[in-house]
Amino acid sequence: MNKNIFYIALITFCFSSANAEKNRQFEPAPKDENGRYTNQDPNWSKGSTGINIGFLLRRFGTVLRDYQGLPKHVVNNGEWLRANYEKSTVTWVGHSTLLVQIDGVNFLTDPMWSKTASPIPPIGPRRLVKLGLAIEDLPPIDFVVISHNHYDHMDVPTLKKLFAINPDTVFFVPMDNAKLLRKKGIKNVQQMDWGETVTFKNLVIHCLPSQHWSKRSLTDTNKSGWASWAMTSANKRFYFAGDSGYFDGFKKIGEALGPFDLAAMPIGAYKPQTMMQSSHMDPEQAVQATLDIQAAKAVAIHFGTFDLADEPINEPPRRFKQAAQAKLGQENSWVLAIGETQEF
Repeated sequence: MNKNIFYIALITFCFSSANAEKNRQFEPAPKDENGRYTNQDPNWSKGSTGINIGFLLRRFGTVLRDYQGLPKHVVNNGEWLRANYEKSTVTWVGHSTLLVQIDGVNFLTDPMWSKTASPIPPIGPRRLVKLGLAIEDLPPIDFVVISHNHYDHMDVPTLKKLFAINPDTVFFVPMDNAKLLRKKGIKNVQQMDWGETVTFKNLVIHCLPSQHWSKRSLTDTNKSGWASWAMTSANKRFYFAGDSGYFDGFKKIGEALGPFDLAAMPIGAYKPQTMMQSSHMDPEQAVQATLDIQAAKAVAIHFGTFDLADEPINEPPRRFKQAAQAKLGQENSWVLAIGETQEF
């Protein structure tokens, strides 16, 4: 047997057979009659063709947009993070990328260090604020969780760098996403379905429902899955919504796994509403989702780093702060500077 194939098979067996187990409170990700992934909401939609075409045409005009009110940036060289083995922290690197530390375990959410979110860079949405932490300054990364395969969330160049830096890093992905990463030479890939859990050191990793879609080429729409994730230990409980529209699955997650100490909630890319509302939450919905999953605190993600939709770049954090302070309290609603670390 080829050595690489044996290695992949061994990793898969160890996680799926020894550590993975079904959480019976969540059904597997649904598929349609053609085997493509779907959402639980039968009315899920990305809007009409006309709305989508108009939106794409407006994307060409973003070079003329006013980018006042971009997220703040602080210098973080990672020195304190590399020495931290006790405190639970979250660091916003930008967009949906967080470095999270719980009980001495370091993991990343949707790691994205590239300058452009696109299949053909430099064409496509460009990074508007510099990174909050250099990839070389990270502490050793134990594992990565990825929400879905869109280019601003599954950034293959970044994933290859992380694997090169630390070949022991494990990459957890939703169903039917492992093949692509293994093809790119990333060996430690474990795909999971909704309702499956894996024990990693002293953390339990939960693959959970979300409401979104997938696509990386003209022909692969919804051929791979999407998910949200929870990481829980005896001391802390953290939830990563990934990229999701608002749906009743949040309440079910809260009932099954809550309360959480901290939830990372996406707050941007919600206009035009008729196109985006099924796939992306607006800031008020992100606050409601935080309440639904029974989280004590929320940290805002998925805004301000790339220009992905029609709303003004400074609108999502402003609306999130207003809604969150009323329902969560100012001390429990975080809009971090890129590069900022907070304990939780």
